[in-house]
Amino acid sequence: MIKKPVVLVVMDGVGSTEKDNGNAVMHAYKPQLDTLMKTCPNINIKAHGLAVGLPSDDDMGNSEVGHNALGCGQVYSQGAKLVNESIETGAIYQSETWKEAINFCKDGTLHFLGLLSDGNVHSNIAHLEAMLKEAKAEGVKKVRIHALLDGRDVPETSALLYVEQIENLIKELNDANFDCKVASGGGRMKITMDRYEANWKMVEEGWKIHVLGEGRKFPSMKDAVETYRNELGVSDQDLPGFVIEEDGKPVGTIEDGDTVILFNFRGDRAIEISKAFGNEDFKEFDRVRFPKVFYAGMLQYDGDLKIPNKFLVTPPHITNTMSEYLVKKGVQSYAISETQKFGHVTYFWNGNRSEKFDDKLETWVEIPSDVVPFEQRPWMKAAEITDKLVEAIASKEYEFLRVNYPNGDMVGHTGNYEATLIGVESVDLMLKRIMNACDKADCTLVITADHGNADEMYEKRKNPEDAPKPKTAHTLNPVPFIIYNNDVELKEGNFGLSNVAATVVQLLGYDVPAGWDESMIK
Repeated sequence: MIKKPVVLVVMDGVGSTEKDNGNAVMHAYKPQLDTLMKTCPNINIKAHGLAVGLPSDDDMGNSEVGHNALGCGQVYSQGAKLVNESIETGAIYQSETWKEAINFCKDGTLHFLGLLSDGNVHSNIAHLEAMLKEAKAEGVKKVRIHALLDGRDVPETSALLYVEQIENLIKELNDANFDCKVASGGGRMKITMDRYEANWKMVEEGWKIHVLGEGRKFPSMKDAVETYRNELGVSDQDLPGFVIEEDGKPVGTIEDGDTVILFNFRGDRAIEISKAFGNEDFKEFDRVRFPKVFYAGMLQYDGDLKIPNKFLVTPPHITNTMSEYLVKKGVQSYAISETQKFGHVTYFWNGNRSEKFDDKLETWVEIPSDVVPFEQRPWMKAAEITDKLVEAIASKEYEFLRVNYPNGDMVGHTGNYEATLIGVESVDLMLKRIMNACDKADCTLVITADHGNADEMYEKRKNPEDAPKPKTAHTLNPVPFIIYNNDVELKEGNFGLSNVAATVVQLLGYDVPAGWDESMIK
């Protein structure tokens, strides 16, 4: 093994499997990746379930927990697991935030806003159901639900399953002393759940729908979903916003004296709507009306910026990250991606920390993403990212460089198989440029992914005669781990994303810190 600078490439959403359920990774023209797999040390590593801190191996990985594990070298209990534990023990209801939330709306309305599915990536409908039951038990009189539709972490047209599930519970709970209704909703890629400030119009539209009650009116959530599907023929994530009305009036606008709980536990798509509810001097769009509410998140989505101030479950306190360790060693590092995944190679990589550990030693570069449907531009910003990365490698200023190419994930989420092939091929084209740059600058190149997606673009068919149905969710498949331009031998064993940090540090010539998961190099 030769100790030299390391370039780490994260091919977001590029899993590894020999199974072919619309496997866009297998079928893409990718000469670089194919050659690397044949000629370089490589293994598959786990990127889901217990390996990234999720409740079970039935839980698909995601970019957030994946980058936590990659950047931190350790596995922490994450999102769903943290909330599950808090609800099971009742700790969530003993928190000061829950008590304040309930007391604040005794004469008002308790609003729950979040993603209505059991995808376990951003939220879980079971958490909402548990809080609805507890709210009734604690004497809350009026509850309204603002339900965002998924179709991304779950099958693309599964919304009505969750609509029926929550409506059945509402019927069971409602009585003379408890009034619960669905008030509004819409597809997660149309309203409310923007991330990284890529499209504030989505959040503005969500504000109008949830808070002001301004939007197309329907008598029920079921009617809204069925009508939009018939008219537009799009998946759940792309359904427009809707407002539920009775007697010509919205059933649940958000008013002074109300409580709003965002029951999503994942941070990236929760921060912008949290800012809209929490910032007095908010300027991103005209809120028209800024109700005096008690606002809380399921978790604190940004610990450094304190967004939001109030939260129900304390997030994992991640320490001893790779960035923190390398800064102590005086290592110059470089992180780059486009907007869609910039937060992953910075915030999540650094252990859910918005700030750098050292402004002089850490360089972060963001390439603005296009605001267009990704299937229409599946190459995304791969070339622009690579331009900057190759320049940084050639400068020889940095000892450790990391990059995320979002294509396999973001295009994969559209369910468009043909576009996803191009997305994977775009990343492969960039690998050749990076390999050449690493050859010239004598750097080690490490290639991996944070989870699968593009490797399974169709739902598994019960009947081979059935037409393929697009799959927009992540997969449970492992991801490749490859080392180029360094003579090493990899161990055999059961490794995951959390083993990458120790491996990189060893390649750089430093000792692996105590408490990290082991290096994969013999």
